[in-house]
Amino acid sequence: MTACTSERMAMTRLTIDLDAIVRNYRRIVALAPGSAVAAVVKANAYGLGAAPVAAALAAAGCRHFFVAHLSEVAAVRDAAPAGTPIYVLNGLAAGAEAECAALGAIPVLNSLVQLAAWSAHGKRPAVLQVDSGMQRLGLSPPEVERLIEDPGLLAGIDLRYLMSHFACADEPESPANAWQRDRFATTCAQLPSAPRSLANSGGAFLGPDYHGDLLRPGIALYGGDPQPGVTMAPVVTLIADIIQTRVVPAGAGIGYGLTAPADTDRVIATIGVGYADGWPRRLGGRGSAFVGGIRVPIVGRVSMDSMLIDVSDVPGEARLEGAPVELLGPHQTIDDVARDAETISYEILTQLGSRYARTYIGS
Repeated sequence: MTACTSERMAMTRLTIDLDAIVRNYRRIVALAPGSAVAAVVKANAYGLGAAPVAAALAAAGCRHFFVAHLSEVAAVRDAAPAGTPIYVLNGLAAGAEAECAALGAIPVLNSLVQLAAWSAHGKRPAVLQVDSGMQRLGLSPPEVERLIEDPGLLAGIDLRYLMSHFACADEPESPANAWQRDRFATTCAQLPSAPRSLANSGGAFLGPDYHGDLLRPGIALYGGDPQPGVTMAPVVTLIADIIQTRVVPAGAGIGYGLTAPADTDRVIATIGVGYADGWPRRLGGRGSAFVGGIRVPIVGRVSMDSMLIDVSDVPGEARLEGAPVELLGPHQTIDDVARDAETISYEILTQLGSRYARTYIGS
């Protein structure tokens, strides 16, 4: 894809590889040949762009999409083939039933109150979520008991799936995974028959016993590691150009608060990425970047619009104004950055800011 003028002029560039997303999707499809595989594209496809991501996945054969809020439906609907199911994970706010129906979305009903309101709107498709132990969303055990006693509560619902969500699928050795799987199966056996959906990204790699009828990968599509030792195709590259380079004399403080005094003369470069761009402030003094393939530390505090890196060990022109700095790419993944920031790859992706010049490559 040819960059536009603004992209050529930009000091920070975020590249999103749609083919890599498709490869990750197909890898999960291959794991579960007897199941359907959806794509979770909530939060603007984890910050990477719901419309282009959904279009690429739809072209690759994906026919189920999940968002979190009703406001996210339109972007996906316009990118996917007509009639593609789009499910709303957080269900419906009171009074939003008509809007949901007009959009053609399918709500994930998380309570008997939501079920009754949707049923009253006419017999329409829905997913019913039950809480299998995560204590987040879904019918509570007392609500499930009431539904078992009175299955007529579902009379007005075209039930597409029974659904729940793993709490510990990113920890394959956790006994909670088998416990939730079995608890979900027991609950489903007592409810009207419907296909089942339980596996998220981590669940896809727990094995066939955990797959159910519909898998719902999210972070794995976007290059995040769904479990320890499972590496997906990297999707994003983030490059920033050096704005300025200077020699900082021994003993001088660096950055806000002068918190990083130089022990010797150091060569310090400034790049135009800060916490307003989603780069965690916590990475000051603990994170890194790569210049000419050489790891360089972030020094001092991360500012709103910039941060400082120590390029003393980088030779020649690679450390001068205009030289590129890799923040995400071949040398540093979203999981690497998340580890240094003591967070998770989901947060790194979804916080990537709007000021980056974005380029999509691939499909």
